[in-house]
Amino acid sequence: MKKAYRIIFFFSLLLIMYFSVIPASSIPNIAALSFLTDKMIHTLIFLYLSFIGLNCYFNLSKIFLLGLVFTFGLVIEIIHFYHPYRFFEIADLVSNLIGILFALFIFNKKTA
Repeated sequence: MKKAYRIIFFFSLLLIMYFSVIPASSIPNIAALSFLTDKMIHTLIFLYLSFIGLNCYFNLSKIFLLGLVFTFGLVIEIIHFYHPYRFFEIADLVSNLIGILFALFIFNKKTA
């Protein structure tokens, strides 16, 4: 099962990176999202990514793995800073962190 989670995890990283670097106008209905809806989507994406990553049982501590997931989100935001059709937003990073922390909470409850 670990192998399946790992395939899903790395495929998800690629897919999230792809959708993060194309112009938002290329993604149907993204431009019409409200601020709150956009942040909820960030939270859900990073909850999903973190939960899948935790279920991979990499030979890393949970905190280090989740730090890498957060760093992935930070790299995306840095790319957005230089991207002509995207924007760097601290609120996106906060939303990502909330998703990561929710995933840790759920994972810890699942394994307890």
